[in-house]
Amino acid sequence: MSTHRVFQLKLHPLTGDSEWVVIEDNEESFAQNFHKPFLATTSYLDMLNDSARNAAFRQAIQKTITKPCHVLDIGAGTGLLSMLAARAMGDEGRVTACESYLPMVKLMKKVLRLNGMEGRVKIINKRSDELQVGLDIPSRAHVLVSEILDSELLGEGLIPTLQHAHDNLLVENPLTVPYRATIHGQLVESTFLRKFHDFHNNEATVSDGIRLTPPGLGSVLSVKHQQYAMHVDPIQEEITLLSEPFKIFEFDFWKRPESYGETELCVKATNDGRVHVVISWWVLQLDQEGTIYYSTAPRWISSPTITSPVGWCDHWKQCVWFVPGSGISILKGEEIHLLATHTETSFSYNFDTRVPTSEILNHKCMTRDFQLVLPPERAAIYADKEWRLSMLKAVQSIGKDRLLCLVVDDSVVLPLLVAKLSEASVMSLFPGLRERGLQYLQAVAHANGLSHSCIEVLEKSVQQLNMHDIHQKKVDLLIAEPFYVGHDGMLPWQNLRFWRDRTTLNDILSEDALIIPSKGILRACAVSLPDLWRSRCCLSNIEGFDHSVVNATLGACGHLPELEEGPCLPFFVWQCGEFDVLSETFDVMEFDFSKQICECQGKSQVRFTKSGVCHGFVLWIDWVMDLQNSNVISTGPDRKYWKQGVKLLGTPKTVGPQSSRSVQPCSAVVEACFSPLKEELKIILDFL
Repeated sequence: MSTHRVFQLKLHPLTGDSEWVVIEDNEESFAQNFHKPFLATTSYLDMLNDSARNAAFRQAIQKTITKPCHVLDIGAGTGLLSMLAARAMGDEGRVTACESYLPMVKLMKKVLRLNGMEGRVKIINKRSDELQVGLDIPSRAHVLVSEILDSELLGEGLIPTLQHAHDNLLVENPLTVPYRATIHGQLVESTFLRKFHDFHNNEATVSDGIRLTPPGLGSVLSVKHQQYAMHVDPIQEEITLLSEPFKIFEFDFWKRPESYGETELCVKATNDGRVHVVISWWVLQLDQEGTIYYSTAPRWISSPTITSPVGWCDHWKQCVWFVPGSGISILKGEEIHLLATHTETSFSYNFDTRVPTSEILNHKCMTRDFQLVLPPERAAIYADKEWRLSMLKAVQSIGKDRLLCLVVDDSVVLPLLVAKLSEASVMSLFPGLRERGLQYLQAVAHANGLSHSCIEVLEKSVQQLNMHDIHQKKVDLLIAEPFYVGHDGMLPWQNLRFWRDRTTLNDILSEDALIIPSKGILRACAVSLPDLWRSRCCLSNIEGFDHSVVNATLGACGHLPELEEGPCLPFFVWQCGEFDVLSETFDVMEFDFSKQICECQGKSQVRFTKSGVCHGFVLWIDWVMDLQNSNVISTGPDRKYWKQGVKLLGTPKTVGPQSSRSVQPCSAVVEACFSPLKEELKIILDFL
């Protein structure tokens, strides 16, 4: 009997090494490689905790499936929609659940077994475009139920999936849940959102002597021109609405969609301002009659069709499209022409400005040979005046006696700064950027008064580096931001890869080598995060079906049994819905980079400064960029460009300051232990 086998890429957070892990379709392999909480950073738990979504699908399935038939569920996940369809048909009919991701297939089998649905739902572990009538399914399906939607709607392959299903798997004029999806948009001005992409103009306020986007090379450093998923409600006060909402595209699930579409819109301005961003969202009509809806609209949008508001959730956000350059100036009452297009997987927007602004022209002044694309948050950090000043001070503090500098991370700022301001020879590793880092430095070197050869890029990993590679000279300045490509979605302390690298390179460091950052400080604060906590709760009964068997694998945190604890997870805390700080910021422990990497422990008692419900603690690392502890770069929750770690409580605690004269806990003890061997930071919480 053949065994299903798939390969999953696993990244070692401290070394940057990746390895392929084999997943086989047997209990022993799954338990060995993917014990709790293997899928904690996915959106499955948050999605299953979205009661508005679950209820809408349940109501629509009950309304649509009124007699026994063949139902196909594409992207079945835990099998919730399949079980809803089977229940709607009673004891007859057929449900085929198609799920390509083997770990989810394993979980779905457990859920079906727990709910007595094993014999009612047939699971097929394939992509839907691999299914064949007569081989995998006996006949074409009468009904399609599917929820393969991301924040942009199309990013999970909705269009090609529907095309193949209509061509090969569904009867003519099938019933579908959902029935239709509509994309809406709105023009806005936001200096905050502009920081995420308009690098060239934002950098103009920085005065450190270097230009990452020199004149004539305005787009050498940029963000990818695409929509980005983001919660915009928390920044409503930093947004000026410049138009009424407008309808952009409509997609009918019940008929075959086109791969490409475009529409021209004439949008009238409702305010004076500059169009920096197109914010978009979608509205899902789940039933044919148009009585059941779900919307991802911002909270400032009201709609008569959405009778019950959707609460905060992390799996579906709004999308932002950055208008090139510093935006387009517009006056109230003026009309602006917008061309919206979609491909199979994404949307894009272009403005007919008739007389293009100088900002747009400047944006189009591309370098002929090269463009380095960075995440929006990194672009915002690199153009941030305060952050650049901290980097400048760090480099100015090294003195004139350093002969060889090694930049060990993917920073493009530090090689230029050190080469410009010191007499040291500069070498850079670019472990993630690799030759893209070299190409970027060559593109901007001359404009920064540097020769193309003044920064040497070593095409070797930290583990391979030896004295021959650095010309038999010892490194006396080891420096990093630290920033590693691919670490954007990880926990803050996984940037302690810098400490691991420093340890690996110990033999090629001089005895008095200067290490920058000199140390990292793990800091924390107590928080109220009711929306996030609800989205990470243990699953029990979902629309009548028990899902408790998936909690450990999906990394549930809230309502855990007393002796169990949930994982610490990375989030942009400012985007996590309702949020309130209940304590002062406190230090948990320090990581001393002058020493080699080792186990660290820390313990701190914190007193609550505000009454409220504590749902957990937010943790982050502040990087000390000098030996005097005077130059510190914070990555805490008030810094919106970095993710923090969030440790949620199994049971929220009502807390308050000691002066409140209540029996509520007035303080807590936070204990942390960092283990480089286990690649983890363990957090222990206790309330006093």
